[in-house]
Amino acid sequence: MHQVKMPTTPLRKTAMTTRQPIYKSLYFQVIVAIVIGILIGHFYPDTGKALKPLGDGFIKLIKMVIAPIIFCTVVSGIAGMQNMKSVGKTGGYALLYFEIVSTIALLIGLIVVNVVQPGAGMNIDVSTLDASKIAAYVTAGQDQSIVGFILNVIPNTIVGAFANGDILQVLMFSVIFGFALHRLGSYGKPVLDFIDRFAHVMFNIINMIMKLAPIGAFGAMAFTIGAYGVSSLVQLGQLMICFYITCVLFVVLVLGAICRAHGFSIFKLVRYIREELLIVLGTSSSESALPRMLIKMERLGAQKSVVGLVIPTGYSFNLDGTSIYLTMAAVFIAQATNTHMDITHQITLLLVLLLSSKGAAGVTGSGFIVLAATLSAVGHLPVAGLALILGIDRFMSEARALTNLVGNAVATVVVAKWVGELDTDKLQSELASGGSAILETRPEDDLGVAEGPTPANAVNTTKTV
Repeated sequence: MHQVKMPTTPLRKTAMTTRQPIYKSLYFQVIVAIVIGILIGHFYPDTGKALKPLGDGFIKLIKMVIAPIIFCTVVSGIAGMQNMKSVGKTGGYALLYFEIVSTIALLIGLIVVNVVQPGAGMNIDVSTLDASKIAAYVTAGQDQSIVGFILNVIPNTIVGAFANGDILQVLMFSVIFGFALHRLGSYGKPVLDFIDRFAHVMFNIINMIMKLAPIGAFGAMAFTIGAYGVSSLVQLGQLMICFYITCVLFVVLVLGAICRAHGFSIFKLVRYIREELLIVLGTSSSESALPRMLIKMERLGAQKSVVGLVIPTGYSFNLDGTSIYLTMAAVFIAQATNTHMDITHQITLLLVLLLSSKGAAGVTGSGFIVLAATLSAVGHLPVAGLALILGIDRFMSEARALTNLVGNAVATVVVAKWVGELDTDKLQSELASGGSAILETRPEDDLGVAEGPTPANAVNTTKTV
């Protein structure tokens, strides 16, 4: 097992021993911002719609640093490993876990929508639907293919991967770079030291950006309510309620059972990542919490190499909430438009979704594009039916993103335990603390920066007192 080098100099103690007033916590600030955003969007919809740049700007700031953070985390983790075979083992176990759990999510969505039948009785005539608003989604969906997806993982240029912020392309280059750096041995140590120190800078930038999270959540929520209105939820409320309840049950029952089988509590884990969940709730994008998840899952006891592989990969291959949404939305459209779906059609839909769902990234709206691709591929379902759920898709994206985030947190801990790269004592102590020691430190403390010189490879490996 890879040995983690600990800093040899004492940490600053002030941030570790002093609790912040609740009004200074990010958790409280984001909640207040979301509530104010809902009120502004409801009572002053034009003002709410005008606040959209606040949410967009925050997400762009996050995306700005995602690529270099993934690069630093993956390269530092792989290059510092003693046994390179464990990287392949970690990747294999991660993909196995992703396929099993996402298949369960697809099946649960399919079962629930058939039992509840939220679209039954709507009797929508497809010819009366305005398909113009979904044309862009359908076009984007038709561009999706298995071969195209695989080839797209390989970047045309290194610069292009970082410039476009494509997570899988950056991840692939980072893994190759990490292997190459490891092969250089001591000759590559100066490069590894530089990358570790560069990671300190990037994580400090993230801490600075996260101070703007309440503003971003406020703007995004005000726009959502202002643009779509609470009234848009009423007509299709049964589908929304059904979807939200299904996501909650999936997290509590399925992910909860997985957590219990591996010796920890899903409720404590959710409490541990509560701030990230609130940020995702406000922005509707699980990608907005990716940098902090890299920090917090490593703090939870998973080795850096595991975190660096599982979290970024999970953002394309382990989207449990999106999987539930895809089956429920597809069958809902069939029910609402009186399109008959027998068991053969539903099995075909499931098989197509097993492939197409892996192409959804953690970006707002990607689930809708994958749904368009799926309906086009299946052929039996009316693509124009997408217009039915376009108005509420933004509201459903919150549940998708939240479920995706929890699913990737669980996956990281489970895979780390499978490959023997999990500090179980640290896991239990961090979950018991609720993550408060992490959330209340200054940026430099949060990254394990000590006073005086710090070993370069001590990034994010300091124990929380």
